[in-house]
Amino acid sequence: MNSSPLPSAPASRLPSVHPLYWLLAMALAHVAVRVAVSPALKWDEAEQMLWSQQLALGYGSQPPLYTWLQWLANQVFGPSVLALSALKHALLALSFALMYLAGRELLDERGAFWASASMLLLPPLGWASVRDQTHTILVTAMTCGAWWLLMRIARQPRPRDFALLGLVCGCGLLAKYSFALVAAAMLVAALSVPETRRALLSPGWWWAPVVGLAVVLPHAVWLASHLAEATAETIGKMNIQPQGSMVSGLGQMLGQGVAGTVALWALIALWAFRSAWWRPPLAPASAPMHRVFMRYLLLVMLALLGMVVFAGVSSFKGRWVVPLLCVLPLAAFAVRPELQRHARGGRYSAAIAVVAVAILIAAGARPWISGLRGDVDELNHPALQLADALRQAGYDGTSPIIAADHMMAGMLRLRFPDAPVDACTSAEEDVATCVAGHAARSQRAGAGMLLISRTDRVEPGWWTKAQAGIAPQPVQSIRLPFRMVREGTPPAHYEYIWQPPQRQP
Repeated sequence: MNSSPLPSAPASRLPSVHPLYWLLAMALAHVAVRVAVSPALKWDEAEQMLWSQQLALGYGSQPPLYTWLQWLANQVFGPSVLALSALKHALLALSFALMYLAGRELLDERGAFWASASMLLLPPLGWASVRDQTHTILVTAMTCGAWWLLMRIARQPRPRDFALLGLVCGCGLLAKYSFALVAAAMLVAALSVPETRRALLSPGWWWAPVVGLAVVLPHAVWLASHLAEATAETIGKMNIQPQGSMVSGLGQMLGQGVAGTVALWALIALWAFRSAWWRPPLAPASAPMHRVFMRYLLLVMLALLGMVVFAGVSSFKGRWVVPLLCVLPLAAFAVRPELQRHARGGRYSAAIAVVAVAILIAAGARPWISGLRGDVDELNHPALQLADALRQAGYDGTSPIIAADHMMAGMLRLRFPDAPVDACTSAEEDVATCVAGHAARSQRAGAGMLLISRTDRVEPGWWTKAQAGIAPQPVQSIRLPFRMVREGTPPAHYEYIWQPPQRQP
């Protein structure tokens, strides 16, 4: 297909500093802040540090792509806060960059910048992803990439772009299974518009499904034999209650899900442009991508409604919804392109800048804020001091570490990168069986074993279960002051058993 169903993107003069340079600067600033603020880990960070010890086709309830990328980052930077933060903020930067490229297909540089930077105003992405997220960031990046490639294909179909779209969609499914809903809604919406349907069915279209299938197939084979393991946690978080209150589910969907994701952006956009949003002239309603956007958003809302009405889903989190709705600012500015030249546009850009700086400051201050409130956070844990105390207690730095939770395990992996680390929890498997299996493998390898827990998050009876299948030993204690907390805060309390390597006769 050689005809172009979409208008050419408006030409504009490049500013002295390209928006993507600001994006790079902000990403580097966030990496520097995260590395400086604490050597301890948040929950998702610790989980990735634990999983990325080896490559696998699947990791529990999550697809494997993020962990593969984390494994690669670990090879470059070593298992570290730097490796975790560099990957996260590289993917966040990629999300904004791909949305900017999608915006340039329809808007000038200012409008594309707004479409991209507006994602900062979606709290599940702008703030929660900085605080502690992994897979949501990657699936959002792939969603932004899919929109960009769809618009490129709609403008001028090329086999190369079909292949890239298949690659991005395959990676999206390997990032988070919910990407299937994004892809399905995009496909149905695009096929429902004649101009984009002709583009999507142009010669070479088959590259997309072939490449996508090739990317997903190895994990799909693994998933077929681990389906219960891969879906149990997600189903539990969705709180599916077939007999539950539909009103409560709708409130969760519209409130915490949709409104919690887009309300801040909507309020700032309304404050900046006021009635210009609904004053004529409107962009032509016949523009193909405008209709694709509107139908996509309608399909998404119907899908969320169907989850409540027919599946009994009664719990929605913003991070589940943000990949579905991250295109909303682009859709809004594409429908009202005249806002790019609005006299109050500077206010909108300034608001985005203020929010960006506020998020950076909050990211650096969060352990101090938690400490001042007396509500200690994972980042307040004295990771370096704990590692020193364990060495002084005799731990050799290479024997396996078995922790009572993932945060403890991930944090100690950073301090002892040569030691195999695992977490034995009842959510994963029987604690006694898990610990006994590790003890047997350590004994065969002639290594010792360190069992450890933190009292601020340990399952009741964990130590009894952990020693049920091994020779019981007295549990030792380590007390260390939390970092960045107010005076009088009780110290961190860790319990451990160190079994030194057994000498061979």
